[in-house]
Amino acid sequence: MESKAISARLDEDAQRALAELEATGLSRTEAVRLGLLAAAQQLRDRSRLEEEVAALAADAEDLAEARRVAAMMEDLRDPW
Repeated sequence: MESKAISARLDEDAQRALAELEATGLSRTEAVRLGLLAAAQQLRDRSRLEEEVAALAADAEDLAEARRVAAMMEDLRDPW
């Protein structure tokens, strides 16, 4: 894929983040690339997690097992 130049206006938080990344020795270009890739990965991870949570919440057998385990743990708990 061909490289594409972009421009962006950075607020104070983004400027501080960029300075932090540049302080590690990354070039400005490398820092921006790394930030974009990390943000995209975070969104993908969050989406996968939300899908997994929804699937588990819809699994009646898994919910019943979780309730059985919680009840068993409660029975094993020391009374105060």
